[in-house]
Amino acid sequence: MVINVINQSGFELPKYATIGSSGLDIRAKLDASVSLNSFERRLIPTGLFFEIPIGYEAQVRPRSGLALKFGITVLNTPGTIDADYRGELCILLINLSKDLFVINPGERIAQLVFSKVEQINWNVVTDISSTVRGGGGFGHTGKL
Repeated sequence: MVINVINQSGFELPKYATIGSSGLDIRAKLDASVSLNSFERRLIPTGLFFEIPIGYEAQVRPRSGLALKFGITVLNTPGTIDADYRGELCILLINLSKDLFVINPGERIAQLVFSKVEQINWNVVTDISSTVRGGGGFGHTGKL
């Protein structure tokens, strides 16, 4: 798939870290470092604008290292970027640790995964099929 992109970040385009990577590393486009206090959330610009083909979406996901080491994650995960959105990609980060975290210009702050999506049409009925599970949810199968 080819994605049209405007790159105003001042950094190279996002890339896959390894040949088997699913997500592209996204960098912070900041003029200066930004501090994120404990339980503070902030929208971080990336300087990227792109055109996703109809039938696809981009999903913003946390970076596992930031989550494990520092408690930094993406709020509203996965964040969905719709095919018709044309604004700047911004990343909604939250600091879930008790410690201050500093985001530096150019730091990798999230991952972006592109995925195919289907749109549906509703079929209004009066009954739906039954299954063994039925309406069981939220831990109905037990802890083990």
